[in-house]
Amino acid sequence: MVNTPKIRRTFCKRNTCRKHTVHRVSQYKQGRPRKFSQGRRRYGVKQQGFGGQARPIFHKKSKTTKKIVLRLECSECHHIHQVALKRTRVFILGGEKKKKDEVEQW
Repeated sequence: MVNTPKIRRTFCKRNTCRKHTVHRVSQYKQGRPRKFSQGRRRYGVKQQGFGGQARPIFHKKSKTTKKIVLRLECSECHHIHQVALKRTRVFILGGEKKKKDEVEQW
């Protein structure tokens, strides 16, 4: 389980900043795929007509988790860069911190 704060003070690489600033943290989400991208057009042409399935359909999925990617936005120049974390099943953004003396209860 990974718990990450919503604000992180880290280095901004942009030429205007080049210093440690406060960054707003969010989780990267994949955008909607384009309808007429080059690969999709090529696949559509290849699929047309007779001959069945033209390209292989991948079935042997082995990974159960995805790597977490953080999207960091600089508060001063609004430059965005991404940082990849390790694989995890549970990712919490801005959750409460654990106390040192607190015992986990089930």
